[in-house]
Amino acid sequence: MIEALRVWASTHISAASALLQFSDIQPMQYYDLTCQLLGKAEVDGVSFLLKVWDGTRTKFPSWRVCIQDLAFEGDLSHILRLQNLVIDIVVYDNHVQVAKSLKIGSFLRIYSLHAKLQPVNSESTTSLVRLEFHLHGGTSYGRGIRVLPESNPEVDQLKKALKSVDLTAIQPSDDTYQSENEDNCLTPSSSSSDLVSLYEVESCQQLCATVLTDHHYLETIPLCAILKQRAPQQYRIRAKLRSYKPRQLFQSVKLLCPKCHSLQEVPNDENVDKILQDASTKAPDSKLQHTLLYDSEVWATEGQGGRQVAVHFVKNDGILPLSSECLILIEGGRLCEISKLSSTFHSVIPVRSGPEDLEVLDLAAPFLVRGKVCHYGCKQCSNLKPIQNLSTVTNRRLWIPSSVAEVLGIVPLQYVFVMTFTFDDGTGVLEVYLKDSEKFFQIPASDILTDDDLQRNLERIMNAICPPGTKIDAYPWLECLIKSYNVVNGTEHRICYQIFDTKVAEDII
Repeated sequence: MIEALRVWASTHISAASALLQFSDIQPMQYYDLTCQLLGKAEVDGVSFLLKVWDGTRTKFPSWRVCIQDLAFEGDLSHILRLQNLVIDIVVYDNHVQVAKSLKIGSFLRIYSLHAKLQPVNSESTTSLVRLEFHLHGGTSYGRGIRVLPESNPEVDQLKKALKSVDLTAIQPSDDTYQSENEDNCLTPSSSSSDLVSLYEVESCQQLCATVLTDHHYLETIPLCAILKQRAPQQYRIRAKLRSYKPRQLFQSVKLLCPKCHSLQEVPNDENVDKILQDASTKAPDSKLQHTLLYDSEVWATEGQGGRQVAVHFVKNDGILPLSSECLILIEGGRLCEISKLSSTFHSVIPVRSGPEDLEVLDLAAPFLVRGKVCHYGCKQCSNLKPIQNLSTVTNRRLWIPSSVAEVLGIVPLQYVFVMTFTFDDGTGVLEVYLKDSEKFFQIPASDILTDDDLQRNLERIMNAICPPGTKIDAYPWLECLIKSYNVVNGTEHRICYQIFDTKVAEDII
């Protein structure tokens, strides 16, 4: 029934892509092609070789399968006369049986044929790449092979095109085979620990370790092409993660200002405690205690030189809320004390007594501590306002950090992952930056430094997309969106690249 439908469709339905030729093909895409079969051979149990032509030549030199030890069917002398007009196509899995049944000289329509670039692994031709053609297993996107009947009008057009080819005008080039012996010995590049081999038995169900969250209309482009283009641009790539930095993953967490775009290291506990210790030398001002905004309590520590600690409990409509909903302001507290209080109360703000009101401490310290997360502000962009402005926060049960920062004149810094990824797709190598808060890994960067489980999960994700101790051919493919941008530093100009609208696949997480 299927064959009968195919025969009917071949005379009644014309595909829009039927006239696409090999000369029109760009790498890293899928195409429908019409061609004539010149030869065939079984490569192994899961793949089969078809030698075809349509009278045109590809823009890149094409890859040749070694047929020296294969039972080849077809007129090899005729194939050699056609030289670089002959294209090798390897088909896989369920298409092998169809390929075996094809007759030499028949006209074919091949659907969803994959064109890929393969670097030549040879000392004498290290700069060359060859164009490979693969028909992967499965039937997605109509993938398959169909024999066109002689009555098909496209067959008549193809015959005329093949007859018009001037074989005497075809000149052999340095990057193509020139003899029967050379043709028989060219093979796909072998895999090695430092080369991405694009010659893989790929199934149509093969999934990437990352997925796109937008811009699905963009077509995949090889890295070698990106390296030749100007910025700014947006690209869709499919590559493997050769390496990444920093290797110590906790070092990848930085603080980013959304306004001035400056990056800084997350302050360590020792430096923060030193700032709090210096501030604790000044005793709390009793005139600034017990206001309409808060109630106050003052304690004297033992054995620490009589250090005084004042805690101000912020009220909600004149009433002290439950501890789980209560924001407290602390003067003279050390980091260990603030950490204990933040586990009991909703949020903690370290403050000091100013001339007329309580003030936020130096922004080198956190302006708000919520649970285990410290929230910092940008020194350059912030313009601090009095603590009494907290009375204008609308929802005092949630004490959202961004709302607190806004009323206090603080531009809050964002926790982000900042990493350098080195991508390799077999056509080129490209360094790309990752600057992301939580979308890519689907892990909040703000929590990674305080949660051992999240740190282990991040390490597991990186080991999955860049497996240690294995060859790069065993690495999973990553599909990513990247954007290029210009960076000027004095007289130096360079193009940088950054990942966007991409996340790690759910099965990796």
